[in-house]
Amino acid sequence: MQSKPEDLPRASAQSPEFAEPIARKPLVLLKDTERSLRVKTVDAISPLLPEKLAINLGEASVIADESLEQLAEIDLDEITDADLKPARVQMGMLFVGFGALAMAFLLMVLYVLHPEMTVSDQIHHYWHQYIWFVCLGISGLFMVGREAMRPVDSLEEEADEPDHW
Repeated sequence: MQSKPEDLPRASAQSPEFAEPIARKPLVLLKDTERSLRVKTVDAISPLLPEKLAINLGEASVIADESLEQLAEIDLDEITDADLKPARVQMGMLFVGFGALAMAFLLMVLYVLHPEMTVSDQIHHYWHQYIWFVCLGISGLFMVGREAMRPVDSLEEEADEPDHW
């Protein structure tokens, strides 16, 4: 008895279709994740705290919910490069200011606590701190300089210029 080979159905060359995952926005994901962790923590800690403190913790949780809800409404795709320019300049100036303030504080501490040290001794013993604070200032200057050299969009220039016919 001979059996004929049967034609088996071949797998299709196309990949199977899967359900597309729901693409959630990052701020909504942050809100949901933070809320789930916070609610569990507040529920676990509240019975251990004094009544006034537990009430304050619950109120803080409600305020955090409202704040994160407002954050989740922000559409990150609508934020333009021009909207972020003031924040980048402020961060650069913050780096410069903090580097300068920390350097001044380091020098003050060295002159008050170690008046016997010469400048070369101070640099020899505290060169790590000098380098960190100088690097902070320089990176802030790079941030501000990059913003100053960033080209202005042609659309913004056209909007600012009046039409001359």
